[in-house]
Amino acid sequence: MIAEWLDIGPVDQLPALGARTLPVQGGEEIAIFRTANGQVYALINKCPHKHGPLSQGIVHDTTVTCPLHNWRISLLTGEALGEDKGCVPVIPVKIDGGSILIGRREALQGMA
Repeated sequence: MIAEWLDIGPVDQLPALGARTLPVQGGEEIAIFRTANGQVYALINKCPHKHGPLSQGIVHDTTVTCPLHNWRISLLTGEALGEDKGCVPVIPVKIDGGSILIGRREALQGMA
């Protein structure tokens, strides 16, 4: 049976207010974010506006600001905030024994 969750490494390798990317062969790159209070979130690494790399944006509380045009994206829902409209897919995340786990099915959905 294939595991439901993918272990992508230790949570302590992801700095507070930082982000890392996870390439997905045949799929969309994933951005993994860690907030100041240690929460970890994952989104497809493309802003819904002009596909800017969200992993290069600034993390604030539970949002990330796209580095291209300053759109604020919710790390909880993937929705653009304020006047902006659009949504980026959210990847489920959980922490288990100090490791970051992401949902396998959602992480691999963009594959052919």
